[in-house]
Amino acid sequence: MRQRFTIVIALLVTTALVGGVGGVAAGVQPTVDHAGDAGPLQADDPTEPATCEFPLELTDATGETVTLEEPPERITTTNPSAAQTVWELGERDRVVGVTRFALYLDGADEKEDVSGDFGADVERVVGTEPDLVLSPNASAASVEPLREAGLTVYHFPEATSVDDIADKTTTIGQLIDACAAAADTNEEMYDAVEETTDRTADLDRPAALYPLGDGFVAANNTFIDEIMRIGGTDNVAAAEGDGFPQLSDEVVLETDPELVLVTDPDAAILDEEPYASTTAGIERNYVVMDVNYLNQPAPRSVIESTSTLADAVEELQPTTEEGTDDAADDDAIDDDETGVEVPGFGVVPALVAALAAALLATRRRD
Repeated sequence: MRQRFTIVIALLVTTALVGGVGGVAAGVQPTVDHAGDAGPLQADDPTEPATCEFPLELTDATGETVTLEEPPERITTTNPSAAQTVWELGERDRVVGVTRFALYLDGADEKEDVSGDFGADVERVVGTEPDLVLSPNASAASVEPLREAGLTVYHFPEATSVDDIADKTTTIGQLIDACAAAADTNEEMYDAVEETTDRTADLDRPAALYPLGDGFVAANNTFIDEIMRIGGTDNVAAAEGDGFPQLSDEVVLETDPELVLVTDPDAAILDEEPYASTTAGIERNYVVMDVNYLNQPAPRSVIESTSTLADAVEELQPTTEEGTDDAADDDAIDDDETGVEVPGFGVVPALVAALAAALLATRRRD
């Protein structure tokens, strides 16, 4: 992805960490493109155990052949999605280092915090004396410095789909000698996806948007877009570009989302323009998502995020004529389990005068 844009997203994440802009999502993982990414060797069916044999050689996203003579006893992760996956595979006891966005995991606060100003701090990672460093896509900048320091680093390609996450889970299982657990985890994830897809198949799909702050949104070819699709919504930003583009106020008004995904329980972003003048803002249609799951492409993230979003979509279905009288004068219904406020869809009022369009961020391709 564009280097300049990655830096902008990094600043958004930093702002969220210090309690800044309402609606900005802490922990959202920026992405970095790699020319000629080489994927690992995988089993044909990710729900069937791959072969866990050592010595092991796997080629990572940088084209580097990573060799492990024996299963690693000390593992450091430089991004939370890898940590979440290792936890899911039941191997957290072997983890010696994590970054700050993984501290929500049970027992992660007992591990060494290897966070830097942005991403992982090379010296801190080296200090954990790991046998293996798991480095997801957003940690690209630290890969070569860590290798130059003599560490064994496996770098993953960007995960933008459930299949990508299954591949990554299988690979982690191979690298840490947990192949059976990886297959079981993938099976649970695919079962959850199937259940959620079936649950929302016959429902009206609300037009939805996940704003990150300052006009940036999750658009096409992202893990979040996949979550939104599986959860029963149509991501209005998907037609506006790939990755995390910055939309002008005018474009947000034109897309007019009926449902907004937020990670702030107060949904403060709906009090700001242009979101306040969309259908979602006017009718207070929003769903509170768990920031740690929504922004981290890993199996548990898929299971939890799609289920939460599907619950919200079910609540947002138009009321039947029988139930209209009972609900007509009620204020927004607060669903404690999903965090969604559901006043129901209504007629979209005429849009207010168009706001001045923000200049799209100047971009340069690598």
